[in-house]
Amino acid sequence: MDELSQIRKEYQQAKLDLESIESNPLKLLRKWLEESFTAKILEPNAMILSTSTTDCRVTSRVVLIKNLDKTGITFFTNYNSAKSLAIQANPYVSLLFFWPELERQIRIEGYAATSPEKESDDYYHTRPIDSRIGAWSSPQSEEIPSREWLEKQVKKNKEKFGKNPPRPPFWGGYRVTPEMIEFWQGRESRLHDRICFYLDQSKASRWSRRRLAP
Repeated sequence: MDELSQIRKEYQQAKLDLESIESNPLKLLRKWLEESFTAKILEPNAMILSTSTTDCRVTSRVVLIKNLDKTGITFFTNYNSAKSLAIQANPYVSLLFFWPELERQIRIEGYAATSPEKESDDYYHTRPIDSRIGAWSSPQSEEIPSREWLEKQVKKNKEKFGKNPPRPPFWGGYRVTPEMIEFWQGRESRLHDRICFYLDQSKASRWSRRRLAP
């Protein structure tokens, strides 16, 4: 542990120019995601979701992006979970992608809202059967008596639903509509490139962009 303060890494793989990048940050996000897939990064679609409650307590956890389009970023979860209750209390959230293999980070701030039911239905039915049964069986974020209790719920729901369980009414998607997206590319001597996009609602939802000091 005494060596923590001495850990150093020089970032040298790439650079980020304000003049040459995409003018739409969602297109740039898609490009970086595709490059993370090509680089065969472990869990390239993993992102940290941070929420806060009305008493200003912030919590972070890892979720998986499952859709990206011009309207925003979608992930799926239990609507009774701690993250969902926090979103219901305060829909303003942040997302963070970090790909150390590419020396890249993307930071996003925006509003989360439940996805259309059809989108949740469509995605739910693409999941493996055990994951669909798991959605019914786990009262996410609640205290449970034991692992054995959870496994009994799985067995009971397998017997109840067979191989075609419907989507639970308490499970579905959230779509995050970004208002700010910052792209970070590591550079030498901690002089990193940071390009930040801001959504201007007064200009037909156009994005402006700025370079920030590292």
